[in-house]
Amino acid sequence: MYAVILAGGSGTRFWPLSREATPKQLLRVFGEKTMIQQTVSRLRDTLPAGNIYIITGRKYVPDIRSQVEAVAGAGLKIVTEPEARNTAPAIGLAALYIRRRSADAVMAVMPSDHVITKDDAFRKVLKKAAEIARKGYLTTIGVLPDRPETGYGYIQKGASLTKTDGIEGFKVQRFVEKPDAATARKYLKSGDYLWNSGIFVWRAKDILAEIRRQMPELHKGLASIEKAIGTKKEEEVTREVFSGIRPVSIDYGVMEKAARVAVVSADIGWCDMGSWIALAEVSPKDAVGNVITGNVIDIGSKDSIIYAGSRLIATIGLKGTVVVDTPDATLICGKEHTQDVRKVVVELKKKGAEELLEHVTVVRPWGSYTVLEVGNRYKIKRIVVNPGAKLSHQLHHHRSEHWVVVSGTARVTVGDKTYNVHPNESTYVPLSTGHRLENPGKVPLHLIEVQNGDYTAEDDIIRLEDDYGR
Repeated sequence: MYAVILAGGSGTRFWPLSREATPKQLLRVFGEKTMIQQTVSRLRDTLPAGNIYIITGRKYVPDIRSQVEAVAGAGLKIVTEPEARNTAPAIGLAALYIRRRSADAVMAVMPSDHVITKDDAFRKVLKKAAEIARKGYLTTIGVLPDRPETGYGYIQKGASLTKTDGIEGFKVQRFVEKPDAATARKYLKSGDYLWNSGIFVWRAKDILAEIRRQMPELHKGLASIEKAIGTKKEEEVTREVFSGIRPVSIDYGVMEKAARVAVVSADIGWCDMGSWIALAEVSPKDAVGNVITGNVIDIGSKDSIIYAGSRLIATIGLKGTVVVDTPDATLICGKEHTQDVRKVVVELKKKGAEELLEHVTVVRPWGSYTVLEVGNRYKIKRIVVNPGAKLSHQLHHHRSEHWVVVSGTARVTVGDKTYNVHPNESTYVPLSTGHRLENPGKVPLHLIEVQNGDYTAEDDIIRLEDDYGR
């Protein structure tokens, strides 16, 4: 079996924690690991690293590679989408690569940002779904509902296909869009409906055949990509195909119209972290229904979600409210309005706001940096470089930089000179001069960077050499 993890989403409904540069799959929303680390860890007990494919956008590749190698080692396959085109093109692209490795390969497709608390049960369900998939069914995993949820799509069960070890598979009668409250109650009472988890299992050849039948435009593009695989034109052809195809979900493009579709009923502790309200489903609550995380003092609130970092947040008398605080932005809304957070993101895009793009502290494969202050013609950062790590060899056309080492030892390259800088020492990087910063030591390197120039945004970077393929 192979696994395909879809990791290209932007997570707009999880703003302000999720940003364009760090979508929710890269964040620690629930537990000690990030969402994508949890997904990979769940699979590594079943599959070798080389059988796990991650589909994502180019800008996320370095961070994803760094995160997944930290929990699963090297060897995972990362497939880059030239442009985000929803799930059908991404899944089709992954299926091409997997079918080339094995004509009858079974592939499990799943999002990178779901919570599953019953890992052993999930692996058993995956195995059962693979058995059904080998019979030619496009198989999905349906979650047993425990409440009349209006935020999920549903699957109506048809005739039973198989039942072993308490896990049952059914033919799919139909897929249903998110219902209203009254309809959701009927679905729950009938026992004939499951939540649509968005997790699929099928043979690569079967999903590609169904794409050929139902999505001829996408099939044509995938055929062009397949001819180019392994040649110098592979990247160019993939980019051209993705720029010209329509964004379509695999549910709408294939699953809702396919003939041989099955669903496996599952109790796996599943939750779609689609908005802040989902945090209440997977986190411990206090005696009055609050979910409180971080440095919070609360007096008299009920049924609320209060998410803070190290900065103190004080709340009094809230009812059914969501409060999310980050160093540069705070969200406050009623629970019933958490789906509307994406509207805030739309407004931020119109304004070109920095709060949409990145956090004050930004994690990089080599360490992290924190923006301390921004003013007219200057920016001040605190930079942390991990032991043995190095930044790219780069230059800037619009700014010079001063570095002051706080702790650790910096190995600095400026122009054609390389030298060490120790605590309480500084160095200067002139405008348009190639430079590199490394940490040759065994402890983190901390330094303060002062940028000066007429433009200090992050896109003023010309990378001459980079260990992380950026």
